[in-house]
Parts: sequence; structure tokens; C-alpha cells
Amino acid sequence: MKKIRLIPAVNDAEIFGIASLAEEIWNEYFPSILSKPQIDYMLEKFQSYDALKQQIADGYEYYLISDAHYMMSGYTGYHIEDGAMFLSKLYLLNETRGQHLSSNTFNELVKICQEKGVKKIWLTCNKYNTHSLDVYKHWGFEIVRDEVTDIGNGYVMDDHVLEYIVPEV
Repeated sequence: MKKIRLIPAVNDAEIFGIASLAEEIWNEYFPSILSKPQIDYMLEKFQSYDALKQQIADGYEYYLISDAHYMMSGYTGYHIEDGAMFLSKLYLLNETRGQHLSSNTFNELVKICQEKGVKKIWLTCNKYNTHSLDVYKHWGFEIVRDEVTDIGNGYVMDDHVLEYIVPEV
């Protein structure tokens, strides 16, 4: 397994870096699931520099994922509320997938939960994103419900909600 570093996104350069990674990753990964106009809309609404900056101001924490060679391989973001971590984002560049970077990142997020006394991690995942759903299930997540969320501009997110119970240390 490759070693990773999670670099907190605390300044404009790091936040711009995440927005840039989001644009590249989403335009490579999601065209088989979402239309190009919906991808563009969701990037602007949820993963642009301005959107990320506002989320950070609202308590979200974002990290660049760096591999052992210090390559920016992807990013993750979460928000802790009511004793649970909402894993909002975990995305990797195409060329870095399959190297266990997401598993290592998830393990680091579990450690953060354990250190903060957080008992559960939850996330939403598009129902048609079968690869990611398989990964989450492999990690121990379970689908607890489905939800359709109107995100504006005529678009919806058609998701499974998944939960993971954080093991005690």
C-alpha cells in the first residue's frame, strides 16, 4: 500500500488546487453517470473555489491527498456534526486509482473519528456509481436509505445514503 499525506486546505492556493482537481476528476469520471451540463453545474455549485471556501467557513475540513512522491493525487472533505462525520468528498485522479490511496485516506479518516470520539461516518453516493459503491461496501459501509435531492436548475442527486460504524480503539 502506498503511504499518503493529508494536507489541510487552509489557504487560497490549496483551495484552488482542490477546485482544479475536482474539475479534472469530475470531467473524467462522471460522464458515464451524469450529463456534461449537470457535471458543470455541480462543479460550480459544490466544488468551485467559491463553494469550497464557503463550505470551509461553514465548518467543513478539506485535505489534498498526496502520495509518497508528493503528487497531488486527489482530495477529501468532511464535516463533523452531532457525533457523526459526513464524508462529503473523496476523489482521486484517474492515474492514481487502484493504488489503495482511497483506502489509506479512509483509514486516516477513521483515525480522526476515533481521536474525536465520532462513532459513525456517513455519505451519499450516486445509485449508478457502482464502482464507488463496491469500494464503500468493501470498507464496511451499509446502505441505510435512498434519497433524491433537488439541487436546482432542474437537476437532482439520486443517491444511496451509506453508514459506517467506527470501531472503538
